[in-house]
Amino acid sequence: MLYQYLYLYPGTNIPLTNPFIMATVKIVVRKKKTKDDTFPLAIRITKDRKTSFIHLGHSIKLSDWDPKMQRVKRTHPNSTRLNNYLIKKLSEANDKSIELETQKTEVSSRAVKQKIKPLGGSTFFGQAELYLENLHLDGKYNRYTADKPRIKHFREFLKGEDIAFADISVSLLERFKPYLKSTYKIGERTIANHLVVIRSVFSQAIKDGITDRRYYPFGKGGISIKFPDSEKLGLTKEEVQKLEEVELTDPKYNHARNLWLFAYYFAGVRISDVFKLKWSDFKDGRLYYVMGKNSKGDSLKIPVKALQILEQYQKDKESNNDFVFPDLKGFQDLEDEYLLQKKIAFSTSRYDKFLRKFVAPAAGIEKPLTMHIARHTFGNISGDKIPVQMLQKLYRHSHITTTIGYQANFIHKDVDEALDAVLGVE
Repeated sequence: MLYQYLYLYPGTNIPLTNPFIMATVKIVVRKKKTKDDTFPLAIRITKDRKTSFIHLGHSIKLSDWDPKMQRVKRTHPNSTRLNNYLIKKLSEANDKSIELETQKTEVSSRAVKQKIKPLGGSTFFGQAELYLENLHLDGKYNRYTADKPRIKHFREFLKGEDIAFADISVSLLERFKPYLKSTYKIGERTIANHLVVIRSVFSQAIKDGITDRRYYPFGKGGISIKFPDSEKLGLTKEEVQKLEEVELTDPKYNHARNLWLFAYYFAGVRISDVFKLKWSDFKDGRLYYVMGKNSKGDSLKIPVKALQILEQYQKDKESNNDFVFPDLKGFQDLEDEYLLQKKIAFSTSRYDKFLRKFVAPAAGIEKPLTMHIARHTFGNISGDKIPVQMLQKLYRHSHITTTIGYQANFIHKDVDEALDAVLGVE
């Protein structure tokens, strides 16, 4: 095996076990002619007989190129300047290629290309744009619309300038927090969400090899992101009864009430999942559905009160594959997850407005009534009456610790009894 030490990576003392696995980086002229009859210059990366190209933004005539020497001939009017530029880019590309191949045992030509010229660039806001694009492609409308202004706020904090990942320090982020509070008058939870976005972009860049983990400003020894406790307010059993019994003559307000109650009757199923329910999801007196948030599936018995709501929509049923509720009927882009989530978000906002401004006052409910607190209401009324393992199943939480933390918002018996014991209340 002595032969292995006869081969070194160019310009280093690092031994190559097998010189034939190394990527080849060359400057070439692409054969695709441009509009001005010139041909683009590019860096060609070859690895395991597969190639990738990085265009250099310059084009020349074929007659001005020396393929053997990989340089521009003197016949080109800017040959000296262009050759210096090509030498610099080739050197940078070789350095990046060697760096990657010394870190990893298996490297593709595409991976070398990504290392030399990262998709989205190597700075924070270039990677932030890529992060937002990925959210859009994944159909995550709510996160996209929430995270886009958060990235914008960070750029404004930096006075519109881009920043290298290595320059995003703990002290910089500590200054960002009071800036957000004073400029946008936002609370601690929203500030924490801004930091989460920066952390997500940073993690993406580390994963893609854009930056090194040693620059990561979060976690141990860095910024710790803590979310303050938030109040989870649910209706009482008496308030639910008021909602059930109030007379609503306007069909759209009645529909908003039906959606809320339907979600509550099924242990606080999320409104986005209620919108997507089809008649085929109901079989043998049970509802079968997969929760959109974490893809967990199960079935629940259909309560009598839920059946009464279903009967109100039965007359509009066209087929078993039809939506139960009318909100997504006729929507043409069901396969486009981003547009679908956008449609659901707009519909939810509309019904939240109906609930707050019309339904709650009509029912004599003073709490801020929204679609989401149907889930909180189930938690509030269930309290400590149901074993936590069963609540985990009903909520479809992936981890029981999530259920314990969630339900803790609604269990007050021990605290109340402790307070009464101190105050001497009989």
